[in-house]
Amino acid sequence: MANLERTMFREYDLRGRVNDKELNEDTIRILAKAYGTMLRQREIKTAIVGHDYRKSSERLTQAAIEGLVSTGVNAISLGMILTPLMYSAQYHYETKGGLMLTASHNPSGWSGLKLALGYSYTFGPEEMEELYELTVSEDFGSGKGTVQADDFTEHYTADLLKRVEIARPMKVVVNTGNGTAGAFVPAILRKAGCEVVELYCNLDWDFPVYFPNPSLVEMMEDTGQKVVETEADIGLAIDGDGDRLGITDEQGQVVWPDRFLILLSRQALQKHPGSKIVFDVKCSQALPEDIEAHGGIPIMWKTGHSYIKQKVRDEQAVLGGEMSGHIFVSQPDYYGFDDSVFAALKLTEYLSQQTGTMSEVIANTPYYVSTPALQADCADEVKYDVVDKLTQEFKADGYDVNDINGARVNFGDGWGLVRASSNLPVLVLRFEAKTQERVDEIMAIFRKKFSKYPEIGEEWESG
Repeated sequence: MANLERTMFREYDLRGRVNDKELNEDTIRILAKAYGTMLRQREIKTAIVGHDYRKSSERLTQAAIEGLVSTGVNAISLGMILTPLMYSAQYHYETKGGLMLTASHNPSGWSGLKLALGYSYTFGPEEMEELYELTVSEDFGSGKGTVQADDFTEHYTADLLKRVEIARPMKVVVNTGNGTAGAFVPAILRKAGCEVVELYCNLDWDFPVYFPNPSLVEMMEDTGQKVVETEADIGLAIDGDGDRLGITDEQGQVVWPDRFLILLSRQALQKHPGSKIVFDVKCSQALPEDIEAHGGIPIMWKTGHSYIKQKVRDEQAVLGGEMSGHIFVSQPDYYGFDDSVFAALKLTEYLSQQTGTMSEVIANTPYYVSTPALQADCADEVKYDVVDKLTQEFKADGYDVNDINGARVNFGDGWGLVRASSNLPVLVLRFEAKTQERVDEIMAIFRKKFSKYPEIGEEWESG
């Protein structure tokens, strides 16, 4: 019986350290066999396979391909690619199967898997549980699949470029944090007509500066400084596998995803009046306010790229996004999966059509005082139970509580959120109001509630 570490199986993907205990050729082969078996059970005969730029990626991908074909699944191997490139290839090759070997923005020495079971459909909690149970049982399918190697980059690039039109010359800074996106994004933006300033776009799997993660203040500050230094119009920060985006304006200030989602929403609603737009519970109240002001229908949903992607599909929304920088542009404009490259192109396109700078455009949107996402320690074994109890307490006290993903407590002039992290032993918190004083008051209400729970750490740190 295979003995894979249970902690590697997260809500919607798999992550682990590359070592004898977690991810190696043997365990990846087993995981690929389990995935191949799931594909065969659903009569899916072919899977796209790709990997990010890491020291272990090529050998682990080879093991994944071996595992897949041993179950009778055919593999179309695209080599080193971005995760959205893999999703796009599913449409091109007309297959619901897709395996991306990536640890995204995790440190050196990590790897992982993002797995597809349909077009713009990736694993959620139920599929992850099914994958785990199969690895335990080792009840794998068998067969002899084929391997086809191909290069999909040109087709992906052409597909993106036909969907955007930059109206005036744009100078953009691209920071890929030495991750995989450096091999793709600058070239695509240049072909779109942009003048590109590269920052840490050389590939280096040791990540000497920081890990490619646009949620990191350091990555965003570096991007902003380069924008000011080079007098660029916008700064674009891309994560390790190309499915998350961070933005700075021409003054070097960070425009967090729930703010730039306002601009993408305006763009989408101009083209598709009255449409639905999905966003996660961590987003600013400014976003639904602006969506409604421009005739759209805002839909708040659970945090997590698989959840948002599925909700966009279920609601037939034209756009979805979350605070982490996953952006989903849907039919008829794109395919509904998270693609930082396409989102960056659409934002640049939108800005190129405005008379003002990015800071001037953003200044013309609703504004609240917001905290970043904060984290309080809380053990994995109790975090969900603690959040459930807090949710019931807030409701019992008569507060207006949205409980689709933890408790987002609405105070009328602001809100506070507590939810359990899907992958860390912490509670995720965020607070927002019209003034800093009111934010502090809302935070104090939450602190008083938390004081009854010794399981919750007293320190709240930026996530």
